[in-house]
Amino acid sequence: MAALDYLAEERKMAEFDVEEMKIVWAGSRHACEISDRVSRLVASDPVFRKDNRTMLSRKELFKDTLRKTAHAWKRIVDLRLSEEEAATLRFYVDQPAFTDLHWGMFIPAIAGQGSEEQKQKWLPMAYKMQIIGCYAQTELGHGSNVQGLETTATFDPQADEFVIHSPTLTSSKWWPGGLGKVSTHAVVYARLITDGQDHGIHGFIVQLRSLDDHSPLPGITVGDIGMKFGSGAYNSMDNGLLRFDHVRIPRNQMLMRLSQVTREGKYLHSDVPRQLVYGTMVYIRQTIVSDASRALSRAVCIATRYSAVRRQFGSQNGGQETQVIDYKTQQSRLFPLLASAYAFRFVGEWLKSLYTDVTQRLQANDFSTLPEAHACTAGLKSITTSATADGIEECRKLCGGHGYLSSSGLPELFAVYIPNCTYEGDNIVLLLQVARFLMKTVSHLASGKKPVGTTAYMGQAEHLMQCQCEVQKAEDWLKPSVVVEAFEARSVRMSVACAKSLSKFSNPEEGFAELSADLVEAAVAHCQLIIVSKFIEKLQQDISGKGVRRQLEILCNVYALNLLHKHLGDFVSTSSITPKQGALANEQLRLLYSQVRPNAVALVDSFNHTDHYLGSVLGRYDGNVYQKLYEHAWEDPLNETVVPEGYHEYIRPILKQHIRTARL
Repeated sequence: MAALDYLAEERKMAEFDVEEMKIVWAGSRHACEISDRVSRLVASDPVFRKDNRTMLSRKELFKDTLRKTAHAWKRIVDLRLSEEEAATLRFYVDQPAFTDLHWGMFIPAIAGQGSEEQKQKWLPMAYKMQIIGCYAQTELGHGSNVQGLETTATFDPQADEFVIHSPTLTSSKWWPGGLGKVSTHAVVYARLITDGQDHGIHGFIVQLRSLDDHSPLPGITVGDIGMKFGSGAYNSMDNGLLRFDHVRIPRNQMLMRLSQVTREGKYLHSDVPRQLVYGTMVYIRQTIVSDASRALSRAVCIATRYSAVRRQFGSQNGGQETQVIDYKTQQSRLFPLLASAYAFRFVGEWLKSLYTDVTQRLQANDFSTLPEAHACTAGLKSITTSATADGIEECRKLCGGHGYLSSSGLPELFAVYIPNCTYEGDNIVLLLQVARFLMKTVSHLASGKKPVGTTAYMGQAEHLMQCQCEVQKAEDWLKPSVVVEAFEARSVRMSVACAKSLSKFSNPEEGFAELSADLVEAAVAHCQLIIVSKFIEKLQQDISGKGVRRQLEILCNVYALNLLHKHLGDFVSTSSITPKQGALANEQLRLLYSQVRPNAVALVDSFNHTDHYLGSVLGRYDGNVYQKLYEHAWEDPLNETVVPEGYHEYIRPILKQHIRTARL
């Protein structure tokens, strides 16, 4: 069977420099070079094979994960990779593992909340992986409501120790990655109690397992919580459960950068501002937004390439059928997701600079932008992860029946991604936090207090409440100022409307609960404005390469106008635009899809994903889909025998009985 050549023809149609777009996607020439080199290093190493992952049993999958993480660590040490290169290698191994939590949560928690002495003691061991840690916060009974955690850490002044205890079943730690089978230590979050007084939730470094034989220490019950959604996917991670039965730890294992307990049992706040903790939160959420763009780009790459390969209907006089990607229904579902991947990439890039700015301000004891930065990152984490989870599933549907095969890569990608909608803040809870900040911002407008950062536009509320959209013809929607003003007007008007409705309640909290669905919608409008604005700001930067800026302008317009189309009810009901202007936006959107079409495959090539990282027969770079689907089918364990095991026990008796009955 000859290899298909559809994608070679697609690539010839590109109207821009793909190599330059790869650099824009990566963020810099340096980042592009590292990503390209390390991804190919991983792809060429047989230990990192993953095409059989969904066929493994849970035990086999977990052992495979241990083997890969050990091999990855060996490669990092042998090749003397930099911290950036090591993180990139772990990323491209593309298998959830205990190391994700060790490097991503355990180490940052100690670095951010530990005293200088604690950092000097624990971090060198953690960096060398002489200890392996996890982040034990979530409990069986409490996740989003951290203040409701039940695990206790009671100070015993006689012994100069804390007694860590799980007083109820629901106080069991539940979900921490790496906890189930691997972690030797954990940062455990518990209620600090001294002399009968509860001081709220604090972090403690607790050893869980022996460093000699890995057995749990006395008083500790620990294990895995069981299988999770999907085949392969997040089942490679040992999400754990943990109970403490009066486990004693030294006093100096309480993380003491922000507060301490003295030898006498006195609770003290340090001079270090508590707001510093938010810096870590901004960092973690920024990485989640960047990961959203990567995950969505994988799904879009698979769906775009396959849509170009797949032909269905439309044959004229025995000629070739129509490529699925040429159907307008396919374009209107696929191209906004392609635009979203780029939009999320650029807002994630901007969040990195925001994190740097927040960090510098915190070090200078300037907390003025912190509430806004916190609300902004919370909202963007929510919006991008929800859109990405939905987008991956939409890409599976865009691939028709073959998208349902494990070998398409999409079912496992969906299963491994969707926890992002819950961890580090449930997405609806986060939007409600954004809404609270917006209501506070609106309430301050009358006092003349100027909003900052991403809410600065609210300072123009008087104008935005009464301005009228100037669009008269479809191409007017290509003007960035027109688009931004429409999104600003919609956001301000929805927030002000919520604030007015809230003011009618005598009890503000009761009003907030009653209006929570409307408040979530207002938060969504604000966050979508941020993403649109940051995409437009990206286009104002110096962008080199033939046709690169032009393609990004098209994608930016697709992203904005598709959002306007999807949320037309909000825009029209707030009188931000008229129904006629909404129809013109849709007309312009159709024209934009036609401009994306010849560049679609080249735009996903610009993600620079290796076939190994994509993990998809449908998304192969060479487009040789059907032959590889056929070959892959025969690799399934079920095809190891022609006659299935169980034939003589179960199938044959049915057939023979049926034949005998038929003769009667």
